[in-house]
Amino acid sequence: MATSTTPALTGDEPTGPPPAGSTPRRRGALLHRLDLKGAPYAFVAPFFVVFAAFSFYPLVYTFWISLHDVELATLDVMQWVAFDNYVELWNDSRFWNALQNTITIGVISTVPQLLMALGLAHLLNYRMRGSLFFRVASLVPYATSVAAAALVFTMIFERDFGMINWALGSVGIDPVDWEADKWPAQVAISTIVIWRWTGYNALLYLAAMQAIPADRYEAASLDGASRWQQFTHVTVPGIRSTIVFTIVLSTIGATQLFGEPLIFGQGPNGVTGGADNQYQTLGLLLYEEGWKNYQMGRSATVAWAMFLLLLIVFLVQRVVQRVRSRTS
Repeated sequence: MATSTTPALTGDEPTGPPPAGSTPRRRGALLHRLDLKGAPYAFVAPFFVVFAAFSFYPLVYTFWISLHDVELATLDVMQWVAFDNYVELWNDSRFWNALQNTITIGVISTVPQLLMALGLAHLLNYRMRGSLFFRVASLVPYATSVAAAALVFTMIFERDFGMINWALGSVGIDPVDWEADKWPAQVAISTIVIWRWTGYNALLYLAAMQAIPADRYEAASLDGASRWQQFTHVTVPGIRSTIVFTIVLSTIGATQLFGEPLIFGQGPNGVTGGADNQYQTLGLLLYEEGWKNYQMGRSATVAWAMFLLLLIVFLVQRVVQRVRSRTS
């Protein structure tokens, strides 16, 4: 009699096929979890790819070039000099002159610009006829090419036939050599910057003002606050973050100032920053080292000095903000 070799069932083994649809259900749950966790990274990945290709890599490569002696005509030939370029830049009087000019032009252009933008935004925030026209018109200077604006203002500030000297002469004031003298040249360049960016910052302030709840103004009005008191105690605190943003943005723009002083000095083939470098900025010094003296290593060093300057300004702003938040 033959014995059966089939193992006995213990009751723990599955007695039938797996439930229908269990595998697709698990796969769908896995895809759902991947979608929830991976979709945000997929959406922001293009930004980081573009940032790495066009911002981070050039920044790192510029620092690498700053550690070498490189000429514009032979970029593939590099001689390692470590931090010698930074030491030379520290001891270069042109760098300190350009830094001083950058700071003074930045202050002369930024402070009036933001104050005028704040006042203009306050006026545009009121209901008046043609408000849309004035809002659009305030963007016209920003949309104008920097080259066109600088050329027009260069003719306006021209010494012999400029409109400004003509107006000064009509009231008995001697003509001013706006390009040859240090402070008149910096004021003229700052005027170009103010004209181009006041309307842009005004629209930023206007958008922030319109986000302030109206009941704050109603409460201030019931308390007997005047228009000026409402502006100083309601409007300005309500747009404080936007004001900080425009200050940082204007600081970055002032540090990178290039087109206005270059064209004011008669273009690339003319004087770079004035005959005595009286309005040479860090941007012009970078241009002079790289494309006039053909020293790309020094030019990259100036670029990194500008970057470090912006980092210092950012850190100072953060420290001041923390101190104010603790004291308030």
